[in-house]
This record gives sequence, C-alpha cells and structure tokens, in this order.
Amino acid sequence: MTSPSIPSSPASALALAVVTEPLRAAPAAPGAREENLRALLQTAADGGVRAVVSRPEGDEERLLGHAWPFPSPFEVTVRTVASTEGLDRVEARARRSLERMGLPRAEVLLVSNAADLAGSEGRALWDRVRGLKDRGLFRKIGFVAEAADGPGLLARRLSPDVVRLSCNLLDQTACRSGELEALHGLGVAVQLSSVFARGALFGGSATPEAWHGRELELSRVRRRLAEARIDPMQAALAYGLSLPCGPKLVVSVASAAEMRAVLAAVHAPAPDIDWAQLDLGRGTPGAEAPGVRAVSSAA
Repeated sequence: MTSPSIPSSPASALALAVVTEPLRAAPAAPGAREENLRALLQTAADGGVRAVVSRPEGDEERLLGHAWPFPSPFEVTVRTVASTEGLDRVEARARRSLERMGLPRAEVLLVSNAADLAGSEGRALWDRVRGLKDRGLFRKIGFVAEAADGPGLLARRLSPDVVRLSCNLLDQTACRSGELEALHGLGVAVQLSSVFARGALFGGSATPEAWHGRELELSRVRRRLAEARIDPMQAALAYGLSLPCGPKLVVSVASAAEMRAVLAAVHAPAPDIDWAQLDLGRGTPGAEAPGVRAVSSAA
C-alpha cells in the first residue's frame, strides 16, 4: 500500500532573488552586509524556500558564495551575460558564476535575453549553453523572455528546460496571450519574474517607470484590494500560485524581515477575487502592456 503524498509547502514555489545592494535599506558595512545576507538565506531555507536566482552583475554572486547555509538546500539559477560580449565571454562568465558562488554545478542556466537567440548567432549561442549542460555544469538550460518575444514558438524550436517570463497581477499578458499555456503544454518549467509589478502594487511616493501615466488605475486596484481586506503582497503571490503551469515565483528580497513577510503572505489563504478584473494589461487590442519590454530580472 502506497503512502499518501504530502503536499509541498507553498514556499517551495518561491525562487529568491537576493537584493544585495542597499536599494531598499540603509547602507551597511561590508561585514554587516554579509551577516544580513546569511540571516536572509537562513530564514528562506528554514521557511521552505529551495531556489535562488542570481545575476552576473555587481558583487551579488561573490556575496552569495560567502553566505550559503551549510548544508545549502538551494537550487541555483544563473543568467548569462549579453551575447554582445561574445560567445566565448558568455561561456567563460557562466563558468565564473559557479566559481564566484562556490558551486561545482548549478540547477539552471538561462540565456539573459530571448532576442539573442533569435539573432544571427542564436543557434551558436544555444549550442554553447547546451554544451555547458552536457558537461554537467548545469542540469537545465533555458532563456529569459517577455510575452512579446513569442517564447512558445522559440521553445518549440530549441526545447529548453526552463523559461523565465514576466507576469503579474497587474499585467497578465503572458497568461492572457496563451504563452504560459503553450510553454506548459511543451513541458517547459516556468519561472515568473516581476511578480510584484516592480512595487507598483504597494504604492509609495514613486511610480515604477513602466507604469508612469497609469497612476489612477493603479490607485483603483490598490483601493479594491484594500476594500476586500486583501494584502497586496498576498494577492500578488496568490495570483502566481493560481496559474495552472505551476511556476516558480521569483521574488526579490533585501532582508530577513522582508523574507518573513513574503513567507507569511505565501502561506495566507487564497483570496476570493476575480483576477481578470485587476489586469491593467488589457486595453487597446494589440497594444503592448505596461512593462512588457522591461528587464525580467526584478520581481
């Protein structure tokens, strides 16, 4: 007799994008910054998060390499540098990312821009990335895209393991266009970026650039959530968890306190709300939704 399966924790659907620069907190001394990062990663691990995403810019990878819990429970996603730096550089920098993080191998390597794969050197770039997988340095490979890039068609041609695509409560274009469904049908795992719409859900003094001119609509959405007594973070995560493709939700977090807030929100009961009514990406047919061409690394 087989034992009943134990449902996984909602936190296992999260992929942590660590904010190492003082973007949302006061600057800290180097030693304190590393200690804060250790506390953040340990809080995530204790809460059931099992995925971390990195980027090759700045000092993030080195800091992660010094701060992993031991033993580390995390599967790591690495992004390539732009193909304009040359294919040799793309390959060497992916290897260097592993060295900087102290990893013999990582879970996923993503080409940082789907447009690079559609260019004249796209096939050669994919062959380089696939070669790194064949050598056992990365278990899976894929690319970062937007709905406008037609990731479903690109996935049919290249057969990636993973695609990172921006989609959120305020801009559901990737879902509405059928791209998420197409990727799911191909058996491609999905990572969702821009889950928090670059902070547009939370208000504040500055509206994210991608949403300039939409302040009144954003205010209406926030008011609707407030009237329904739904926390914006809870709503953003619940929307991602509701998608049938079972994506990993890439969330950017700057501190252990923020991590605890995200964990509380992801474990909260799903709100009873019509997600489509909050989709500000709808508009003139054929029009590009806010943020469609935004960089996909942020949550």
